[in-house]
Amino acid sequence: MEGSPFGSAFLLAQVGAHAAMRFTERIGELDLTPPQVGLLRLVASRPGQSQQALAKQLGTPATRLVPLVDGLEKRGLIERRRNAEDRRLYALELSSAGRELMGRIARTAAAHDRTITAALTDDERATLHTLLTKIADDQGLTPGVHPGYARP
Repeated sequence: MEGSPFGSAFLLAQVGAHAAMRFTERIGELDLTPPQVGLLRLVASRPGQSQQALAKQLGTPATRLVPLVDGLEKRGLIERRRNAEDRRLYALELSSAGRELMGRIARTAAAHDRTITAALTDDERATLHTLLTKIADDQGLTPGVHPGYARP
């Protein structure tokens, strides 16, 4: 913006980093990390997919997901089931505990969103969401997938 020493990209990065730190704190109260929440959300929205398919959607090697899936399985949040179409693969689904936790995650995320956007009116929140979605689409970002997964 004219007269401002900081551009929109900087402000997006600044607010994004702040929001990410605060979200990490909030989900830490649920004994979760951002990658765990991201994987749980993906499994919840696309149940029955293999680790390989999920890794491809996340843009990360499947081997990177193994410890993440193992940890969530040990906690009883994700179940591996034989894939009916290819017996070599396992289909990932949320367990009943995982589905219950997703409700808590959704409430936590909604509260986080309200806190971060508290300075805005409802109309401004809707406009901001529309504009950020437009930017994300233009930049080729996968909806619902944090680009941090693609890091080696």
